[in-house]
Amino acid sequence: MSPKHPSESLTILTDLVLPSETNPLNNLFGGELLARMDRAASIAARRHSRRIVVTASVNHVAFNRAIPLGAVVTIEAKVSRSFKSSMEVFIDVWVEDRESGSRTKANEAIYTFVAVDDSGRPVEVPPIAPQTDLEVQRFDAALRRKQLSLLLAGKIKPSEATELKALFL
Repeated sequence: MSPKHPSESLTILTDLVLPSETNPLNNLFGGELLARMDRAASIAARRHSRRIVVTASVNHVAFNRAIPLGAVVTIEAKVSRSFKSSMEVFIDVWVEDRESGSRTKANEAIYTFVAVDDSGRPVEVPPIAPQTDLEVQRFDAALRRKQLSLLLAGKIKPSEATELKALFL
């Protein structure tokens, strides 16, 4: 299977924050943002694998900045690393200033998807060949995140977490 570049999976969703999507402080509900991120990440994973994909986990979400009513929100998702049948998708959330048009990073997240066949069985996905410095950084860190997740779930032994050990030795 030929490697693909993260840019081939890039998915950009831009939308407006409406009143029905806000909390009493007139900020976007966290759950609404999670759903938008899940949709963008799902499209990115499908673009990479060209298969049906299912969300396996939400590994990290940082709500760093509230997103106000009326704001233009842009979600950018792309596959940062693939494993046998799973893909890590890194998501950046941007808020556009209404007057200047400048964008500020508001949030980020990391989701994991698994590619499956029509009966729901995992299938192999293409490897990733990162190109930019940021893509290489996210690619390298993805293995550490995966090992940490497996270690915390009791699916691997500490001695098997080679990438994590390298951080401390």
